[in-house]
Amino acid sequence: MESLEVANGKSTALGVSRETSSPPQMGFFIAQVVLRFFTIAFTAAAIAVMVTAKETVEVFSISFTVRYSYLSAFKFLVGADAVVCGFSMLSLIFVSIFNKGKSNHYFFLYFHDLILMVLSMSACAAATAVGYVGRYGQDKAAWMAVCGNVKMFCDKALASILLSLIGFICLFLLTIMAARNLRASGHLI
Repeated sequence: MESLEVANGKSTALGVSRETSSPPQMGFFIAQVVLRFFTIAFTAAAIAVMVTAKETVEVFSISFTVRYSYLSAFKFLVGADAVVCGFSMLSLIFVSIFNKGKSNHYFFLYFHDLILMVLSMSACAAATAVGYVGRYGQDKAAWMAVCGNVKMFCDKALASILLSLIGFICLFLLTIMAARNLRASGHLI
């Protein structure tokens, strides 16, 4: 029986060559593309929903208009979603062009996705906190719930926050995948 030789990450037995240490590159590539596409789609949809969130109400014959731009947390969410959407488009192009499976690419993808994930998480958290106070108020601070008066605005803001959270989950999964591939390539302990 012929012996098994291992050299340069390849094993040969009986004259047949096969890779032994390579992660499944095609599955990784497809997951990267799909998750990046979903991140782009959900953050773009979140921006569109939030930017169109506007409602005018009349209280004691005085007309009030509520827009997302009146709340700094909602402006931060729109800005963060725009950054995440734009950089996810760039990373989708990067992944498509440089699908070679080199470990330094995994590091850059990991670092890129980690930064975008943290930005998305902070924007979602800020917008969720403001939305919660708007919907339920805060009795101890004497902040009234306003969503009873501007229900359509609050519903659109909630939809935008949920879309942003789905984008965040996609980034979280991308970060985990990049870290897993870094570890599989031996560059992450």
